[in-house]
Amino acid sequence: MRTQSRRRPRATLAMAAAGTLLAPLLSGCWVGAGGAGSGGNAINVLMVNNPQMVELQKLTAAHFTKDTGIKVNFTVLPENDVRDKISQDFANQAGQYDVATLSNYEIPIYARNDWLHEMDSYVAEDPGYDEDDVLGPMRESLTGDDGKLYGQPFYGESSFLMYRKDLFAKAGLTMPEHPTWSQVAGFAEKLDGAEPGMKGICLRGLPGWGELMAPLTTVVNTFGGTWFDQDWQARLDSPEWEKATKFYVDLVREHGESGAAQSGFAECLNNMTQGKVAMWYDATSAAGSLDAADSPVKGRIGYAPAPVEKTDSSGWLYTWAWGIQKASRNSDKAWKFVSWASGKEYEQLVGDRVGWSNVPAGKRASTYENPAYVKEAAAFQEMTRKAIEGAKPKDPGVQPRPAPGIQFVGIPEFTDLGTKVSQEISAAIAGRQSVESALKKSQQLAEQISEEYEGR
Repeated sequence: MRTQSRRRPRATLAMAAAGTLLAPLLSGCWVGAGGAGSGGNAINVLMVNNPQMVELQKLTAAHFTKDTGIKVNFTVLPENDVRDKISQDFANQAGQYDVATLSNYEIPIYARNDWLHEMDSYVAEDPGYDEDDVLGPMRESLTGDDGKLYGQPFYGESSFLMYRKDLFAKAGLTMPEHPTWSQVAGFAEKLDGAEPGMKGICLRGLPGWGELMAPLTTVVNTFGGTWFDQDWQARLDSPEWEKATKFYVDLVREHGESGAAQSGFAECLNNMTQGKVAMWYDATSAAGSLDAADSPVKGRIGYAPAPVEKTDSSGWLYTWAWGIQKASRNSDKAWKFVSWASGKEYEQLVGDRVGWSNVPAGKRASTYENPAYVKEAAAFQEMTRKAIEGAKPKDPGVQPRPAPGIQFVGIPEFTDLGTKVSQEISAAIAGRQSVESALKKSQQLAEQISEEYEGR
């Protein structure tokens, strides 16, 4: 029989994960909703500096502000910086920012801590937004424990396998409709050296909870493993985890890109674009770059579902979404912005003004029925839609999970845990230690989290 562990309150767990959040709270310098926030007919939006967001910033004044009279003051920062600033403002409920870009990792955690304004009431009064058009997995991943919506997606992605169709044909290989990882390993071996200097596959090895651990966790899921079982027992020392990790490490060491331990999304994208690798398993969002007009491999890339072993699907789910701070003094105006930025009207605007390849896709069913978008993204749009719709954020493996998430565990501590575990496994990819040693250390790290959650 398991003894009840000592547990910190949920809010305290989230504060600890956010880093420096406790300092202003303990010092008595909390700035509430009446502080330096927005007011009148203006809202403040804090967002990541991804290209799609930068484009949004350019279009807002001439379209949203012109139509509504609502001025939008943007603060745009790199991902790590924006996450820190959002966590500080929202955790303190300072009210400086009305809207922020949050992922499906943060939104359920923020909702649990009462930092976000629910959106169901706004959706109910805004039939033009057409919530039913938002892809189901996206809605599910942005829903709180209470069943209410706390975010709306700006764009979304899953993961799939990208491969060189021409090299497969030349080697007499056929990609199955639903490949297994065992089959992918066989293809990687046969295509290693298919062209001078070419390797069979690219897989992320760069440390980071959102780098190496994203694809590896999907492999662990489909091999039958899980970070924690339904009783919050750490399972990184399980046979399934070891088998999946050894498979991944061996595959990338034997047939993967050079410098794999320092290769992340950007490096693998470059390797695939420059013809240095024959296959790549990663985010569906990469397809737009591979099939861009100036891509050296345009027209030569095929797409297949994320490889599996014991599960029907294994693609991850990720979205940059809009969250409204509960302390916002302008939540009604904030919703009008969110409704516009995540709506069909905005997608049409981007398609007409910028080009359909730049549309923030991956969130609405109607996008994949739009002839202009379907034509522009013909090579990958259907596979992307299927990958997102097939994602199972609450049931990604073969056993019940204590927290949602496919390529992550939906708890505040995962950013630190995932990063530390990734460092151990990246060291195994680099040949500095064995997989067994990496997982032994990783299990000890995960057990510290188990102690906090055990008995819940």
